[in-house]
Amino acid sequence: MGIRAGQSFEIQLEQDRMVRGDWYTAESQPSKGILIICHGYKGFKDWGMFPHSAQSLAKDVDVVAINFSHNGVGADLLTFSELEKFAKATYSRDLEDLEAVVKYIYQRDKIKPILLLGHSRGAAVCLIYALDHPAQIAGVISWNGIANVDLFTEENKEEMRETGRAYTLNGRTKQNMPLDLEILADMERNQERFDIISRISGIACPVSLIQGTEDGERGIKGSAQLMQQNPSIKWLRIPAGNHTFGSAHPFQGETAPLKEAIRVTLETIREMLG
Repeated sequence: MGIRAGQSFEIQLEQDRMVRGDWYTAESQPSKGILIICHGYKGFKDWGMFPHSAQSLAKDVDVVAINFSHNGVGADLLTFSELEKFAKATYSRDLEDLEAVVKYIYQRDKIKPILLLGHSRGAAVCLIYALDHPAQIAGVISWNGIANVDLFTEENKEEMRETGRAYTLNGRTKQNMPLDLEILADMERNQERFDIISRISGIACPVSLIQGTEDGERGIKGSAQLMQQNPSIKWLRIPAGNHTFGSAHPFQGETAPLKEAIRVTLETIREMLG
């Protein structure tokens, strides 16, 4: 079976700021809710595993997969053609984008519960959003998520402060991707708001951390810290799963860890929606 395409939509926030998304209608109707999928750092909604995952998760819920407006991927949906936007990809902008998507969903269907699923950095965005909007979100699912928003090296930060811009290499595309000082300034200005570990004990909705046993040390350590702060969080480990559950781009088919992550996520969605 091929991947069923979602219904594409665009939300324009400013003149040159667009959130692009795909809406996958639930197989079971009426749907019991809506799941928003948020990609991570150097990610995008059409990368590797995401279209397959979005379709596979659209069983009981509608699934909405989005591109953040400053992720660097433009209208062609597959290449980092907007690196000047990537240079300004602050957490605050990602959170504004997610708020615009939630408003868009409310316009279509006000009564259904909304769940958030974020991969890597996207999970941090989802947790902060749920902490900021407790009445809007019915649950957060983290796929190999981070708990500390600071993904920069000390060299990155020093260069940003000295010259206003640093660069990070995209290992897949070999592009040197710019990082402007305003990203660092946004993190420092919102230090308390973005301190997920300190805030997580007060989250109003259920949280499940779905993480590969072979995910990076940073991610595993962060999950342990979140669990320590809030024992009600569920931490579900995927055997042999790395940071992308064995997936690559272009998509090469469903790996065993990805299949298990999807299965566990479907169970989690059903539990969160009762």
